[in-house]
Amino acid sequence: MSIDNSRNTPPSISDVRKRLDNVTDPELDESIVALDYISEIVVQGTTVDVSFMLPTAWCSPAFAWMMATDARDEVESLPGVDQASIVLREHMHETEITEGVNARRSFGEVFPDADGSVADIRATLDSKARLARQYEALNELLDAGVTAEQIVALEYGDLSFDDGVAVTVQDRSVEIPVSADPLESYVEKARATGLIDDDCDVLFRTPEGEPIEPEQFDLIHKRARLARVNMTGQGGVCDALNEARWSSN
Repeated sequence: MSIDNSRNTPPSISDVRKRLDNVTDPELDESIVALDYISEIVVQGTTVDVSFMLPTAWCSPAFAWMMATDARDEVESLPGVDQASIVLREHMHETEITEGVNARRSFGEVFPDADGSVADIRATLDSKARLARQYEALNELLDAGVTAEQIVALEYGDLSFDDGVAVTVQDRSVEIPVSADPLESYVEKARATGLIDDDCDVLFRTPEGEPIEPEQFDLIHKRARLARVNMTGQGGVCDALNEARWSSN
């Protein structure tokens, strides 16, 4: 019988970075690794220390809290890691967030006067991210020749992930290959937000989570585009601020 020693083997820094790549800036829906927020990773036996810095010292404490707790949970899910210590640097609430997250206190305990819970804020941002990803997925389908009427009728079971991604239309008699990334990215967020759980679930939804009527398609597509433009614009601002901040350190 073979013995699995993975729990006793410390992870590499590369392993930690790969796991941190699953953590996103909730406002931008982009990996904190890709955004270059990670400033240091130290592996000491079964303990991993991660330091990160946001584009500005006044970034939302709720957003910073989400990233810190998500980073902690991702790193601690690695084999060989018993504890992750997360340090937020050069932020107006760095002490409260660092100490609170590592002590496993709740956001409400640390920030009792905050307007809204982390769960509510996360749900709002996830909905916005889902809509932005939907815009990219819709564009991919439209470019592939799928009509608006066919798109609003699609169910999750109409997608095939066997070799790339394909979508079936016309009572599943026609299969159309499409680029994998936009559809897989959208499905990931739609699942995370509870909109897709079964093959019969309608694939695309309104911002409120309802099925899209054919006559609504153009309006919903425009609203999704606004969500994507907003995220892209905000991302550009954050990139510039982050670059300026790193260059000054």
